[in-house]
Amino acid sequence: MDWRRFAQAMASMARDLLAQDSVNATLQRITASATELVDGCDAAGILVLHGDQVETLAPTDRLVIDSDQLQERLSEGPCFDAANTAQGERVFRIADLTGEQPRWPAYAPQAQALGIGSMMGFLLFTDDTDLGALNFYSRKPSAFTEASELAGWLLASHAAIAFSSARTHAQMENAVATRHVIGEAMGILMGRHHLTEEQAFDVLRRYSQENNIKLREVARLVCEKGSLS
Repeated sequence: MDWRRFAQAMASMARDLLAQDSVNATLQRITASATELVDGCDAAGILVLHGDQVETLAPTDRLVIDSDQLQERLSEGPCFDAANTAQGERVFRIADLTGEQPRWPAYAPQAQALGIGSMMGFLLFTDDTDLGALNFYSRKPSAFTEASELAGWLLASHAAIAFSSARTHAQMENAVATRHVIGEAMGILMGRHHLTEEQAFDVLRRYSQENNIKLREVARLVCEKGSLS
């Protein structure tokens, strides 16, 4: 591997990640970079666990989705383990799935049938949180070398920071938008029913609880219809 060229490409990618305008765009840039920068990588994706439910983010190929769905169905597999920090594994590199059948007896043969030859993955984490696993796939056995693993680890380190930053920014934007729509709804109720701020908010809160609807959605309903009736 040409490490000088790789370093230049990583620097360019880091700037690109910061320039993306959404979490989804950031993740798509991360997985695209995996196929561009890591030797042997045919496809990449990010797997996030919600309990035992798997979510596939920014897959570059159908192979990624099929593998993740297979691991969810079987509740086993390397990406499943990497994303599940209870398993304690933050990096994995599998040269050939043939030798992994004792470890994942159901997943390994079915993954081979999907066309997966070798795999590699990294837990995406920061000091504050775990974000999922960045996974690399090759259709050939022994595609990933020690150099591939180092390149993948460097990419995953940048990816975790960018993913966390993009998600935090999105959460802040969502919080601001939520406060704005709730304030607008309160204003409508105050003007129409001669309520105080506290009374108007209490109307929204009670409707939210009694109808099991998020407060933001209740506020949006008021803004659209002018009332809750």
